[in-house]
Amino acid sequence: MFEIGDEKVIIVEGTTDKRKVEGIIKEPIEIICTNGTISITKMDELIDSLEQRDVYILVDADHAGEKLRKQFKREFPEAEHLYIDRMYKEVASAPEYHLASVLIGANIDVHTEYLEKRMS
Repeated sequence: MFEIGDEKVIIVEGTTDKRKVEGIIKEPIEIICTNGTISITKMDELIDSLEQRDVYILVDADHAGEKLRKQFKREFPEAEHLYIDRMYKEVASAPEYHLASVLIGANIDVHTEYLEKRMS
C-alpha cells in the first residue's frame, strides 16, 4: 500500500491511453481515466481525492485534449503537465519509446527496454 503523499497519479483521457502507459511504467502509479470531458463536480471530487499526491496530466495533443488540459490548469494548477509530440496527436498512438522518454523526463520510472527502442 502507498503512503498518502508519496503516491504519484497520472491522469489520461481513455482506457487505451491507460493500458499503453501502464505497460511502460515500472513503478506502481495510479492511472485515472477521465473518459474525455469531465464535469466541474467530477473535477472537484477528483481534486479533493488527489490532495497531497504528485499528479501528472498526460492527454492527447488534439482539441479535446487541450480543452481538458486547460480545465486542469485552471482547476488544479499544482498538477504537472506532460506533453506528447503533436505529430502523434494521441497518447495511444504515440510510440512507446516517445512516451517512455516523456515519462522519464518527469522522474517516473519506466521499463528501460522502451527507451532503447529509439536507438534501433
